[in-house]
Amino acid sequence: MINLSVNINKIATLRNARGGNLPDVTKFAIDCQKYGADGITVHPRPDERHITLQDVYSISEQITTEFNIEGYPDERYMNIIKDVRPHQATLVPDPPHILTSNNGWDVNGEMDKLKRIIGKLHDFGVRVSIFVNPDEKSIIDAVETGTDRIELYTGPFANDFLKSPMNAVQEYTRAANIASDAGLSINAGHDLNLENLKFFRDHVKPLAEVSIGHALISDALYMGIENTIVKYKNCLD
Repeated sequence: MINLSVNINKIATLRNARGGNLPDVTKFAIDCQKYGADGITVHPRPDERHITLQDVYSISEQITTEFNIEGYPDERYMNIIKDVRPHQATLVPDPPHILTSNNGWDVNGEMDKLKRIIGKLHDFGVRVSIFVNPDEKSIIDAVETGTDRIELYTGPFANDFLKSPMNAVQEYTRAANIASDAGLSINAGHDLNLENLKFFRDHVKPLAEVSIGHALISDALYMGIENTIVKYKNCLD
């Protein structure tokens, strides 16, 4: 089984555009779980432009499926993880002013920092995944950090997929093989969608989890969230 974790940041963005509590982010997370999502992902940025701190605590109290909190590991983020103890903490290298995660860690350059942070997260009893580019050096260095998983940044794959699917996926296939041989579990995320997800699944093995937000929520505007989750799950089965 490859797990589908639904990133619900965009639902919070929609709510925040108007104020109030419509749509209800926590209820949406519960409904995603009911419709078959294997996990819920949130990224609580310091400016709370989408997911708020209150959202994090509310969702953590209501869902029974896996909860993945991603973010830049500053003091605020570490305090959230310490309080909530989600199933997984996904570390991304983007500081607060970045619009969205768009690159993997410079693992070697941040080695001491990542080792220290991952050690603390393990002390909290939380599984750790770090966002990496699909190159051999980053993956081998990731092993040294002590992380449990890597999340392959799939933006370049999605960008190149329409031009040449096989060329687009080759480095990800190789990266997954290296990571698996090194004992790391493999997640993936960024711009995966209904057009490219099945192809990615077929060529990147073993794959533990994909985290999808923007494309999935956009599809749900036309198809409804229940039907959309079913379609994404079908791509992974």
